[in-house]
Amino acid sequence: METVPRLKQQYNDDVRPKLRDQFGYDNVMEVPRLDKIVINKGVGEASENQKVLDDAIEEIRKITGQHPQVTQAKKSISSFGIREGMPVGVKVTLRDQRMYEFLDRLVTLALPNIRDFQGVPDRSFDGHGNYTLGVKEQIIFPEIDVDNVDRISGMDVTFVTTAEVDEEAYALLKGLGMPFVRRDEESDDEEDDGPSDELLEQAANITA
Repeated sequence: METVPRLKQQYNDDVRPKLRDQFGYDNVMEVPRLDKIVINKGVGEASENQKVLDDAIEEIRKITGQHPQVTQAKKSISSFGIREGMPVGVKVTLRDQRMYEFLDRLVTLALPNIRDFQGVPDRSFDGHGNYTLGVKEQIIFPEIDVDNVDRISGMDVTFVTTAEVDEEAYALLKGLGMPFVRRDEESDDEEDDGPSDELLEQAANITA
């Protein structure tokens, strides 16, 4: 018999009843749930360096336990030298057991590895109940051996929920252990000097 992931059991036993009470759902089937987790890793140098692409594929496979697909640009962005059809990243979609297991490892093992970690921003919801977390360094995941890493790079992790509004999605993810910090307590001094993962994602026309 397949073991039920810890966070799925937590959702069934604790999170779902609390959400039903909090938002006043008549039917338990109306309670928001986590539908899938989509991990996107932009690899702008892939067209010039096959090893960069191969490393990205292997890292995402180790982190998620699932082989990712290579994403290709569906439109050109001349200012960054991105041409239609060139590989710009890798993507994997997790559902069911792998989804819950990945989330469990993320919140209990990976995020606490971030230096001076105080929580994740609560501002990255899309208005439709989905949340995207930007991870700056792949080495926070215990599956990655830092001694074998040639290049520090990040990824975007999108949590797709069945919630219709962000407030419900926030309560769902918080109940599953997402360590949110209030936006007025979190500062962002990130600088970019090249094509961002978001730009690469737009070029690939990726949708969660």
